[in-house]
Parts: sequence; structure tokens; C-alpha cells
Amino acid sequence: MEQNLNLTAEAMSDSDERMKETLALSSEAERDRDKSMSDSDSEDEAQQNLQIESLQTELVTNPSNYDAHLQYIRLLRRMGDVDKLSRAREAMSELFPLSPTMWRQWIKDELSLNTAARPEAFSRILKLYERGVFDYLARDLFESALTAAGLHVAEGSKIWEAYKKYEQDILLTFDDTDEQAKEKQVQRIRSLFHRQLSVPLAGMSSTITAYKTWEMEQGSLQDVESIDLVDIYPHVAASYQKALEMYNARFHLEEQILSPNISDSERLQHYMNYLKFEQSSGMPARIQVLYERAITDFPITPDLWLDCTRNLDNTLKVGNIVSNVYSRATKNCPWVGELWVRYMLSLERGHASEKDLSEIFEKSLLCTFSTLDEYLDLFLTRVDGLRRRMASSSEEDLEYKIIRETFQRASDYLSPYLKNTEGLLHLHAYWARLETKLGKDITAARGVWENCLKLCGSMLESWTGYIAMEVELGHINEARSIYKRCYSKRFSGTGSEDICQSWLRFEREFGKLEDFDHALHKVTPRMDELKLFRMQQESKSAEESEKNTKRNAREKRKLGSDITEEQSPSKRFRDVGNPKKAPEENKYHVQNISQVTKVEGVNWKNTKIDDNPSEQQFSYEKNRGYSDQCTAFLSNLHPTANYEHIRNFFSDVGGIVAIRILHDKFTGKSRGLAYVDFLDEEHLAAAIAKNRLKLIGKKLSIARSDPKRGGRESSNPKTLTEHDATNHSSQKASGSKETDDTYKGDVKDVKFSSRKPGNDNIQLKGKNTFAVPRNVRPLGFTTNKPKAEEGDEKPKSNEEFRKIFIR
Repeated sequence: MEQNLNLTAEAMSDSDERMKETLALSSEAERDRDKSMSDSDSEDEAQQNLQIESLQTELVTNPSNYDAHLQYIRLLRRMGDVDKLSRAREAMSELFPLSPTMWRQWIKDELSLNTAARPEAFSRILKLYERGVFDYLARDLFESALTAAGLHVAEGSKIWEAYKKYEQDILLTFDDTDEQAKEKQVQRIRSLFHRQLSVPLAGMSSTITAYKTWEMEQGSLQDVESIDLVDIYPHVAASYQKALEMYNARFHLEEQILSPNISDSERLQHYMNYLKFEQSSGMPARIQVLYERAITDFPITPDLWLDCTRNLDNTLKVGNIVSNVYSRATKNCPWVGELWVRYMLSLERGHASEKDLSEIFEKSLLCTFSTLDEYLDLFLTRVDGLRRRMASSSEEDLEYKIIRETFQRASDYLSPYLKNTEGLLHLHAYWARLETKLGKDITAARGVWENCLKLCGSMLESWTGYIAMEVELGHINEARSIYKRCYSKRFSGTGSEDICQSWLRFEREFGKLEDFDHALHKVTPRMDELKLFRMQQESKSAEESEKNTKRNAREKRKLGSDITEEQSPSKRFRDVGNPKKAPEENKYHVQNISQVTKVEGVNWKNTKIDDNPSEQQFSYEKNRGYSDQCTAFLSNLHPTANYEHIRNFFSDVGGIVAIRILHDKFTGKSRGLAYVDFLDEEHLAAAIAKNRLKLIGKKLSIARSDPKRGGRESSNPKTLTEHDATNHSSQKASGSKETDDTYKGDVKDVKFSSRKPGNDNIQLKGKNTFAVPRNVRPLGFTTNKPKAEEGDEKPKSNEEFRKIFIR
């Protein structure tokens, strides 16, 4: 803008000042011309002539080649061909707006060729100033608009029409006596028509008709219908035909995304199909325009922004355009961590300042992401950039303390949530390596590893990484001391055996014989202990598998026996005592009134035991075997409580192996009961300690499950609450049969059930159940007494029972 104002001021100055400036610039132009001539003498003139001829041929076949115009003008200016240079500049200005630098060079050359005292020379130079100011401001805006949306298939023609109308209005301002200026303006409008006809846009047929009509008005055509465009401008006709074919190929895609009778999801899918089609054609500008259209309709769709920015990274890679798109993307979808990560990488590719990078990083940390891994990725990306900038010679003022502070912030922020995870381990390993390589501080690196052991000490990789650093630095004694600290620890999977074997290999390669003997003396008992433990576990697993097989077979036989007994005379006799009960209802009641509908097994990936499994990935499988030695029984669950609620409730305890919620067989609703298996007694005790804490607004009752005793018992029987005992007794009386041994002990003696006023389910003993005295009431008898009171009535004796019927 300042340059434009300067040009305007120069155009409006008085003649005396302009004369002085003209003389000063004339001498400078002569020096430039002399230098240009000397340079041309040193070059091969024949080669330059070949280049000029090649560029002339290119401009004839493709007049809209902007780069070819620039090269042609540059060569002509170097050779000093004044006439061709003037014509080349005029030709380019008819098609494109010239930059301020090009206008200044043109004016300078004109000043050097024309005597300032001549009035016609002064008038010509003044017009160049006016054209430069006008061209740079207005036409540059239209060209920018065409760059942004001129390829918009549905709406792009509106910009072209506005641009042409603007140029046509300028044509009307010219005086009829100025034929040369008028002809240049006509040529500029014709060039706009030609450019538009080479672009696939809606309404191309009306555009070609308008162009023919306009040419007829200029006298180039006699009849719009009879004259073919190919006869006058064959290259324009060829471009138009190609553009028309491209539009026809996109017509059905345009109809799909513009249809008013589709849902948003369908429209988004049509956009994605359209983008795939454009990507197959390989035209970056057209692809980017379509992305902008899709983003306008779906501004908060993360996948669109991710695809759009990825496309720009692959095509433009650097520049303000990419940065501006990332800025809009993070404003519309600030919760997507990947956008912020790629935004910082884009700024780094564009050589942005440390201040700009730091500002974007701080903004990203204020956002809320769905996973902790996104925060970790942001911190690591920031450290990566700082490391690269510190390693480059251009960033000598960048101190390592900034990297250390970034690592410390990451550790403080993520450690409470990512204990014993690979992400946190990777963060500390990276930190320790940079402390040794860039910070040159071995003590600080050891401090990083020691902190890592506090957070991820149950992971074998934490210890081996620490050891690897000491070995790499040649600190053998320090590495040996770490082995002595960790060889007896318990790691998941085969980790305990692996660390023992690793110690022996270490001493074999780096230690003395006495060091190897000492390690062997320490490791051998540990290996024997681990081997024995593994054998016991395998034996126990085999026994459990055999028990499960026998139990399943027994359950199948019992189920068949119950169905057979249902048809026995004694069964039918008992049903007479309760005429309201339908036979089909009895059938279901004999089998089960409730069942365990789901068993959730938790398999740790990479066989890793984590103290905080809430952050781990789980895979669930039905009918998985489980341990009945470390099982907690939960009651008074909220009806809406699910597996995720229970897992989160025990997240601070950890060690969960399986969760089983009991559901009603007929309704499918939760019975408010659940079993939770833990790894060991320590985790179980910690879980029982959470007894009476609230889960979804209800106080949860937690006790140890003991299937061998046919029930459960609290870790402290004296503190067993009345609510727990009530739930437990009602559970035993329900006559339900579970799919596992844990609950089977509660109902192992129950085969049949009958209804009794005051107690819907009562346990009957013995085989001759029909002889058990019972309360008999006339049909239609009702009472308002609570069921608890009715259940307290004493059963009548056989004598009293007979007297009822004798009466």
C-alpha cells in the first residue's frame, strides 16, 4: 500500500520535480543499460536468440503462461531490444496485472529512452504511473479472487462475470480518439473470456454465447450462429472443448453435493467421493478449492480438516497459505491433537520464529483432548522441534534448559495418569538421552531414570533402558548395581527370567570371573523359584480346566434331570397346592429365575500387569475361566452400573482380572450384584477397604466371595453389615443357578421351589416335599399384612391340617 501511495504521489507531483527525478533516473537507467549490454556481450548471443524464439512459440500457443511472459521480458531487457520489450510488456499487461517492481522497471526504461523535455514522453510516462497504481490495486484483487474461487464449478463463474464487467466499464470511459488505449482494453476483455472458457464451470454454454455476441459487437464476427469459434481462435476452441468435457465428468458429482433432499451424512459422503475423483486427476488447485467448499458446509468435521491439511502438506509444504489453513483448522476443531501437532510441524518447515512456535504450543495445551496420548504427542513434538533448532547453527541462542523445562512439564502433567505405560517410559528415555547428548549432564540423566523407576518400576523396559544407558556410557559398575536392584523383582510374563538371563550375559561380556560367579550365585535360586512357581501355575490351570469340564457336564445332567422330574406325579401334585401357577412358569422356575448373562475377562496386551489398568487397552471374551481365591462380591449396585463403572471405581486399586455382573434371566436387568476377580490378596484387600463407598449415588457393599463355604464372608466378619447379610440370604433363597462355581455354592441344595404366601421363594428339604405342612388359604383370600409378618406364621401340624378339611 505504501508503494502504491508513493506511485500516486509521484504521478501528482508538479512538472519541475518530475523533471529532476527524470534526469536522475535517466542517468541510473543508462548505467543499468550499459551493464546489461556488457553482460550480453559475455553470453552466447545465438543461445539467447534460441531461447527467445522458444518463448515466442510458447506464448503463441499458450498466451496465459505467466512464467513464460516473465522470462521473455527478462531476456529482452538483458539484450536491449527496446521495441520487442515494449510489445512484450504491453502483451503481458493485457493478460495479467503487473507487480509494482515490474511497473517501476518499465517506467525506468522509458525514462532512459525518452527525453524528459519532450511533452509526449512526459505524458507517456505519466500514464504508466497511473496504469501502475490502478493495475496493482483493483486488478490484483480480482486475480486473488480468481485464485481463491475461480475454479469453483458451481459458483466460480460469478467472479469471472464481475471481473469482465469491471473491465468493460473501464472500456466505456476511454475516449474514441484514443484508439490505442481502447484496443488494449478490448484485448484485455477478450483475454478474460478466453481464460474463463478454459475452466470447467457451470453455464459454459451461456458463456460461449456471450463471448460470440461480444466479438460480434467488436466487429470480429458477422453472425453468432454461423461462425464457428475454431475458425477464428483455434486454441480457444480447443481449450473450451476440453473444459466442457471436464465439466460433464463432474456434473453428476455436483448434483449430488448440491441436492437439497439429502442428509448431512450423505452430503459429506458425496464430498468425499468427489474429492477422490479430483485427487485422481492430480490438479492441486482444483482439489484445494473443493476442500474449501466441503469445509464451508462442514466446518467442525475433523476428518475434513485433517485431509485438507495433509493435502496441502504434500503439495505446497510451506508458505503462509498452509499456516492460514492450519490456523482455521485448530479454531474450528481445537479438540483434535493431531491438528495442533501438524500445525507446529508446518510452522517449523516454514522457518517460523521460536516465539510463534511457543505461542502455538501454549495454545494447544489449553485445549481438551480425548486421550492422554494426544497431550504426550504434543510435548514430544515440541521437544523434537527444540532439539532440531538447537542442533542447527542458526539457533545458537537457544539454550538446553528450555528442553529440560518442557520435559519436566510433560512429566508433571502426565505422570499421575500414565503410570506403568509405554508412553511415559518413552518420554523419560528420550529425556535421559538428551540430557547426556545435548545437556552433557550424566547426573541429570540418572535422575530422570530414577524418577522413571518410581513411575514405571513394574515394567522390565524401565530397568533395561537404564542399564543400556550406563553400558553405552561405559559405566559398568553402575550398570551392575542396577542389575542387583532388579533381578529379584517380579515382572509380567517371562520378564523375571529375562532379567536374570540378561544379568548373566552382562557379566559374561563385561565382568570378571568373580563377578560372573556372584551373579550366578544370586540368579540360580531365583530361577529355580520362578520355575517352580510356573509349574504350580500350569498345574493349577490344568486342574481348573478339568473342574470346569466336569462342572459343565454335571450341570447338563442336572438340567436334564430337572426337566424329567417336572413331569413326575409328585411334581404335578405339588402344583395343585398353587393353582395360580401355570405349568410353563413352573418349568422356567425349576431351571433358573436368574442367570449371569455376561462374564468379562480382561487380557492384558503384551502380558503386562499394570497397577493402573484404567489406562490400558482391554480385550473382552465370554466364558473365560477365573480364579475363585481372590474374588470380591459386590451388592447394592445401581441398576445402571456397567463394567466400565466398576472398573473405574477400582482404578486406584488395580489388579482386576475379570468382572461379572448378574442379570435377571427374563428381564435382562441388573440384579445389583457382581463378582470382581483380582490378581492377588493384596489387590483384593484394597478393594474390600472401599466397602460402603458410593458408586453412582449408592453405597456399595463389598465382601470376599468364598464359594467353598457356599456363600461369602467379609474380610472382617464382625463388621459385615446388615444390608450385606440380607442381600446374601435373599440370594441363597432365590433358587438361581449360576454359570460358575463362585455362585453355585449358594444354591447347590436347591432343586425345586414353590410359592408360599408371605415368601415367594422358600427352600424345601428332602424328597417327600408333598408331606411338608403348609398354610392353605381359600381362593380369593387377601390380606393387608406385610409379607414379613405373614412369613412369621408357624406352619400347622398334620392334625390341624386334617381338621381343616374335616370341617
